[in-house]
Amino acid sequence: MKKSLLLIIFFSVWFQAFASYVLIPMDSEGQKNHLKAYGLTYWTLKKQLKVTWLLNYRGGSFLLPDTEGIRRECSIRGVSYEVISNTKTTDILELINSPSQNMEAVPLEKAPKIAVYTPYGNQPWDDAVTMVLSYAEIPYETVYDEEVLNNGLLLFDWLHLHHEDFTGQYGKFYGAYRASSWYIEEKKAAEALAKKMGYNKVSEEKRDVALKIRDYVVGGGFMFAMCSATDSFDIALAAEGVDICEAMFDGDGSDPGYQNRLNYSNTFAFTKFSLERNPLVYEFSTIDMTIKRSIPKTSDYFTLMDFSAKWDPIPTMLCQNHTVIIKGFMGQTTAFYRDNIKANVLRLGETKLNGEAKYIHGIKGKGFFTFYGGHDPEDYQHKVGDAKTELELHPNSPGYRLILNNVLFPAARKKKQKT
Repeated sequence: MKKSLLLIIFFSVWFQAFASYVLIPMDSEGQKNHLKAYGLTYWTLKKQLKVTWLLNYRGGSFLLPDTEGIRRECSIRGVSYEVISNTKTTDILELINSPSQNMEAVPLEKAPKIAVYTPYGNQPWDDAVTMVLSYAEIPYETVYDEEVLNNGLLLFDWLHLHHEDFTGQYGKFYGAYRASSWYIEEKKAAEALAKKMGYNKVSEEKRDVALKIRDYVVGGGFMFAMCSATDSFDIALAAEGVDICEAMFDGDGSDPGYQNRLNYSNTFAFTKFSLERNPLVYEFSTIDMTIKRSIPKTSDYFTLMDFSAKWDPIPTMLCQNHTVIIKGFMGQTTAFYRDNIKANVLRLGETKLNGEAKYIHGIKGKGFFTFYGGHDPEDYQHKVGDAKTELELHPNSPGYRLILNNVLFPAARKKKQKT
């Protein structure tokens, strides 16, 4: 009996000494559910446990403490994991630390509090980010104009904007959908909300919402935008104090010569763009590449840029993936014309066939922003009324991984970018 007890103690001590970490591999061979792996990592941070993001090591793997709860959660969520010893962990960290390796170990400190800017009544599948947050089991709260204008963003670390029009032109859907019941109802709801908030025009209310979001980022927040929220946000900032809306949008004509009155110094990412003056055209400006493209679906891919993990950990973090070539997807704003991107904004992903930028990132004040063109990474040309994407069919989606990189980004201990 005494001998058996000693053996149990010996093996218990041995196991604790040699199996102290859980590695969540994120390469294509080692992980069966990449998207759920982010949710598991977020869950671990919520438990106030230490997590290390291993940039460029096996697709951007995560290193977690070895606990029974973490192993159980991995099994429940269907996330692949490996239990590794202290010695193996030390070997991995030494490899990552080697000057010859383009790798870095970044501590994640806390689970960011997430807000999604979305109209009341929107379904989760209306937005790729809410879909992937729900699938990955990452909690979020929704906010809209009332919360933003009343400084509600100060409660959050991360803000997402998706299919939104901050210019007050109702998404430029007038040409094709002005007689549709959904367009009429959404216009009425927007006008009623603006009036409730004390505004005569939706465009004026949306402008002030954009300015509040700007202040949130400048003060240290992180903003992630997709689809039409990217360019319409910057256009609203550039057009502060200028009426760019025609009568069918706000009841009166636009200001004469409004193009020459745009202030590009107010924007986050874009400059020297020209606005689309025709209200019947489904386009905001020259920023978007959608109507300029001539790429067939079978050739539509974008490539992630390669950064130095040790010198530039921020863009490296945002580009973590198990592939560097990702299939393209369209949206109201599909991608960005390179000549309209400011010089201080990083291009994280580009389509080589036509040189468009798909995925960009920058710093504004104390905060950060990322713009990602397109509507849904697993729905090539999402149209009004199309069925929602079932992420259970795409658990390893590299396009959705880029979204989740941004979700975890605020949790990282930041190092100043050096290039």
